[in-house]
Amino acid sequence: MHTQRMSHHRSSGPRQRRRGRPFSIAIGATAGLALALSGCASGGGGDGASEPTIEGDFSGETLNVAAAWSGAEQENFEAVLDAFEEATGATVNYTSFGDNGPTYIQAQLEGGTPPNVAVIGQPALMESLAQNGDITPLGDGASSAVEEHYSQSWVDLGTVDDELYGVWFKAANKSTVWYNADIYDEAGAEEPEDWDDFLTQLGLVSDSGYAGISVGADVGWPLTDWFENVYLRTAGPDKYDQLTNHEIPWTDPSVQEALEVLATLWGSDLVQEGGDQRDFPTSVTEVFGADPQAGTVFEGDFVAGNIAADGNSVVGENALFYDFPSINGSDPAVVGGGDVAVQFDDGEATAALMEFLASPESASIWVPEGGLTSPNNSVDTELYPDDVSRQIAEAVVGAEELRFDMSDLTPSAFGGTQGQGFWQEMIKFYQDPSDVDGTMQRLEAAAAAAY
Repeated sequence: MHTQRMSHHRSSGPRQRRRGRPFSIAIGATAGLALALSGCASGGGGDGASEPTIEGDFSGETLNVAAAWSGAEQENFEAVLDAFEEATGATVNYTSFGDNGPTYIQAQLEGGTPPNVAVIGQPALMESLAQNGDITPLGDGASSAVEEHYSQSWVDLGTVDDELYGVWFKAANKSTVWYNADIYDEAGAEEPEDWDDFLTQLGLVSDSGYAGISVGADVGWPLTDWFENVYLRTAGPDKYDQLTNHEIPWTDPSVQEALEVLATLWGSDLVQEGGDQRDFPTSVTEVFGADPQAGTVFEGDFVAGNIAADGNSVVGENALFYDFPSINGSDPAVVGGGDVAVQFDDGEATAALMEFLASPESASIWVPEGGLTSPNNSVDTELYPDDVSRQIAEAVVGAEELRFDMSDLTPSAFGGTQGQGFWQEMIKFYQDPSDVDGTMQRLEAAAAAAY
């Protein structure tokens, strides 16, 4: 996960043309195009961000780009693509594949019509595409930009068999719990100290007339994020790695413990009814919309973008978050996620777009609009629209140790495909949290078939 991926929505289709943020184009003597975006500066405390040079005029060329984003996220990403279009003369068509990234890409490959660039949420999918020869390594320009602007952990996450294939455009801290401060104040609730206190605070919210927490569980990725956060805290990082790699089975006692902890919430009346019929964006609106029905929603930092798009609450004022609670005295931990751009051909225009996506200038178009945490450490953190977004970004960029979203690291057939595997079994468990043993058995059968 999730992507999304951070936020994954369902609409699709070609994008509508819209104008990007202001920028200027300088045309050199060799007719190369140098793109300098206004308002883009060095990252916080950095030595300055160099301006990417896009070699060549790509007028008349068309690039197809696919990603999970729709709604406000699609609009913001389109502004990034518009800047590339206007700087180079290329036409860039965007398609949203929603929650069906692996299925969409496989179908396009089988039909001989892969996009030039796809932004995907699963490192395991990137790895399989690379090993199958479906995507190409980054060119020199994009590789240099990644080496310059990203920490080694993100470089490693974009590398397959010692070749750099990916540009991580979007990151997420997927260990944030968002709450409506007006509702919490009314209920006398406060930020919890640990999991048991978390349940207590949700109970106060519930007693005040709201649901304690809203969950969007019509697809599986929000639920796998729940499991991953609980498992990282109950089993620890080493076991997390072992389960991710299927070095221990899903019938391991550590899985049982995590599911039993989840059941203390999902099997209670603290959760808003109808979650398995509710999508993720609606779960956010249920907390921060004009007529809130719940006090809390769990998901990554990309929730801020959904709140901003809804327009009824303000991040940093009545829309606040706390870290996913400690369980059994566990140390602070973060489950991260992200969306990585990969290229399906080595054409000059494709290479130029990848280099642009690796630059701080591209991320700096979206960052002020909210909903984007950039792993690019040369993005000026002052561009983030509020203190909450800024703090999240600085934590992600400065994190020395980060466990990536487990479902995104597993084979896509297990961890990233709607209607099967990890996603589907967590929906079933959400619907019947008493079925711990059956859930473990089905998860292990699905994993054994996919690895």
